[in-house]
Amino acid sequence: MRIYLDQLGCRLNYSENNSLAARLAAAGHQIASSAEAAQVIVLNTCAVTAQAVSRSRQAVRQLHSANPDARIAVTGCYATLQPENAASFPGVSLVADNRQKELLHILLEPWSAELDDPDAIARLQPDGTPFAQANDTTNRTRAFIKVQDGCNNKCTFCIVTALRGESRSRPLAKIVAEVEQLAAAGYQEAVLTGVHLGSYGRDLPGSLATDLKQLTAALLAEMDIPRLRLSSLEPWELADGFFDLWQRWPDRLCPHLHLPLQAGTDRQLRAMARRCTVASFRRLVADARAAIPDLILTTDLIVGFPGESDADFEEGLAFVEELRFAHAHIFPYSARTGTAAARFAEQVPQAAKKERSQRMHALVERTGQAERQRFVGDTRPVLWEGQGQPVTNQPGMLLWSGHTDNYLRVLAHAPAGEDLRNRLLPTRLDELHSETLLGTLLLPADSR
Repeated sequence: MRIYLDQLGCRLNYSENNSLAARLAAAGHQIASSAEAAQVIVLNTCAVTAQAVSRSRQAVRQLHSANPDARIAVTGCYATLQPENAASFPGVSLVADNRQKELLHILLEPWSAELDDPDAIARLQPDGTPFAQANDTTNRTRAFIKVQDGCNNKCTFCIVTALRGESRSRPLAKIVAEVEQLAAAGYQEAVLTGVHLGSYGRDLPGSLATDLKQLTAALLAEMDIPRLRLSSLEPWELADGFFDLWQRWPDRLCPHLHLPLQAGTDRQLRAMARRCTVASFRRLVADARAAIPDLILTTDLIVGFPGESDADFEEGLAFVEELRFAHAHIFPYSARTGTAAARFAEQVPQAAKKERSQRMHALVERTGQAERQRFVGDTRPVLWEGQGQPVTNQPGMLLWSGHTDNYLRVLAHAPAGEDLRNRLLPTRLDELHSETLLGTLLLPADSR
């Protein structure tokens, strides 16, 4: 079968789709690069907010519109939260909740008798390109590695624990083997992901029990992949000396941390059942910045949580300014049926949520600009991604996009004959334009 994989939401969904693609390819199926070219479409959905549910529904409609003849399989958190609703859309032939997600390659197999095309490998897609294989690194530079799923926390705003269950970690040896394969396949960067990444390994039985610090150290000591990046880390449960890892591997462990704060007052943190305080979060950030030169720090924030007074918001705004985040995902609170906070009194009016969201966005835009401006004039390694685009006013030049080790987006020009894709190259950061830096490549002499 020709199968197209799509996803919304977190990096974990990207990792899960990559693993599914590998299993499907191993079973003899082809991975299509567009919905229009597919016989089967798999959509891995999100339900972390009401807006995410709305986007998931919209994505199902759009995929069916793009290819009305394809069979659609919907999985992920929206499929778990509202399976009947997901099944009601035209084109949807299968709904698989999160417990069934890892069996999708088996659940799709009965369709093979009708949809298998023995000549598919020899043919081209409608755009003239061959069907992709799961391990094709042509347009891949960064791999997302799912190391654990589920969460044992009971944050009062979060539906994810109900949808993904309790924390379940993969054995360390299996993760090391996967990263080794990816490095051999040409990936330049691996990103460790999970619903609650910081809890990794503590649920494993007996001698297999470990933690994220040990996993990170094992990957850097045993693998030669150039970059290792950590995705979202809850601001607790990190092992003693965790930030010392950056002292041991300063050139390979990326100086970028995403630490979800959610609220900037102790009263709101308690109401959210977050396992940190303003003081403990401040200490964590100070320790991280002391240990990791050139650290870029990003976060998640909720505004308008039930009971948030004007004074709470102003106090939280000041704390966010103090911490100098480079970027933040800012969510106006939306009640999720099945969570404790949905039953809380003192729900904040929509108009107040909107106004507070606008002010928080404006603040983080200012702190983010200041954080990015610090690096203008520096030279940093950039991993170049995608495909260079022609420059209208500069014939013979291509414009490339990439990210520094501390996850700053960079654009730079290169001659049309210079393929930067999947290369790590030193780049001087010359100018800042909003959230993007314009840079100058410092190409090795033998490539000029």
